[in-house]
Amino acid sequence: MTARHDVAQLIDHTLLKPEATREQVAALVAEAQELGVLAVCVSPSVLPLDDAEGLVVATVCGFPSGAHHSDVKAAEAAQAVRDGAAEVDMVINLGAAREGNWAAVEADIAAVRAAAPSPTVLKVIIESAALDDEQIIAACRASEAAGADFVKTSTGFHPTGGASVHAVEIMARTVGGRLGVKASGGIRDAAAAQAMIDAGATRLGLSGSASVLDGFGES
Repeated sequence: MTARHDVAQLIDHTLLKPEATREQVAALVAEAQELGVLAVCVSPSVLPLDDAEGLVVATVCGFPSGAHHSDVKAAEAAQAVRDGAAEVDMVINLGAAREGNWAAVEADIAAVRAAAPSPTVLKVIIESAALDDEQIIAACRASEAAGADFVKTSTGFHPTGGASVHAVEIMARTVGGRLGVKASGGIRDAAAAQAMIDAGATRLGLSGSASVLDGFGES
């Protein structure tokens, strides 16, 4: 089993509930610091974060549907960077993906990449549970072609579900180590987290980070 400290350094400690208050966000940041995780991921409206020393600050873009105009996603990403976000997790145009319009998917991602260039880390949420295997592969290829840094399984809000070992394996194989792979959505215990890591996940999006880390003991 992966060491607890190493798992912590893969975690984006996440609070994206639309009803989350600033007090709850502050508590999330404090818990993240106590747990020693890598990052916090919060809604763009709560940026900039106070007292987030030692943490990477991530936010979302076009969330959770992805059905926003590319210009709106780009503007949202640019504003988030101005407000202190070092990482942006954007949602693809899922309708375009389901139609097989991969040029539109790539252009949408590229618009956000242009608005939030490196060193901002761009993660692309493909909503893998809503796609078949070939669509997952194509979404990963479009993400890479558009200059993304990571592909990510899920928003955690789609009715089709969250991360699966199968999807993570496909994503990791497709990007071949050139991009990171973030598993997110429904990972609630150490066994599930370890399975995602074993499948090739290099980042984990968790809302229950403490309970997951407790399952890794103190090693």
